[in-house]
Amino acid sequence: MSRTLFPRFFFPKWANKALPFGFFFGLGPLGTALIAGFWYYGTDKHLSVGYAPQQPVPYSHKLHAGDLGMDCRYCHSTVEGAAYAAIPPTQTCMNCHSKVKTDSAALEPVRESWATGKPVEWTKVHNLPDYVYFDHSAHLNAGVGCESCHGRVDQMQVVTQHEPLSMGWCLDCHRNPSEHLRDPKMVTQMGMLEESRKTNQAMPRPADAHNPVPPLHCSGCHR
Repeated sequence: MSRTLFPRFFFPKWANKALPFGFFFGLGPLGTALIAGFWYYGTDKHLSVGYAPQQPVPYSHKLHAGDLGMDCRYCHSTVEGAAYAAIPPTQTCMNCHSKVKTDSAALEPVRESWATGKPVEWTKVHNLPDYVYFDHSAHLNAGVGCESCHGRVDQMQVVTQHEPLSMGWCLDCHRNPSEHLRDPKMVTQMGMLEESRKTNQAMPRPADAHNPVPPLHCSGCHR
């Protein structure tokens, strides 16, 4: 067979430098972008148990909800009547801190917010996907306590995600909600669920309370 049809060196010598050049300036950045994209969008970074982001103000739920006994609804005022639990405005903080710890360096962002009217940029801890519909008011009015989903917030120096908030976790409760039901007047009381599990006794409920029938079909949460 003629050697002219298949020369010994098919590519010119400069092609030896083209491969590493193409990798570092082409495939390298592309591969990095693919890995970074999968790490961010393909993992449950914001939906993981133990997720505890740093906040602009070191607010202690243990101090406020635990030691001082403040009711959750004082700050999260919409939780019984709306789908979402409102983040408290600066006004709520200043109701106390206009007189309490007025010189605290940790509260400087709150005072600055009060002076400028610009809200404190709190970081959301429990972040459900956009394709999930969740109504806080429906759960609280049925008698599901805060601690069933959020854990013992009254013992958290830094709020941490306590449950996975996955579809399977939600459906487990929807199939058998009785363990989590209590008198709706006691939804913010902490420790009741733990005591109920420890003593194997149901939490107190009104005599005329109706047993809810949570949806198990797709459109219950995906609307």
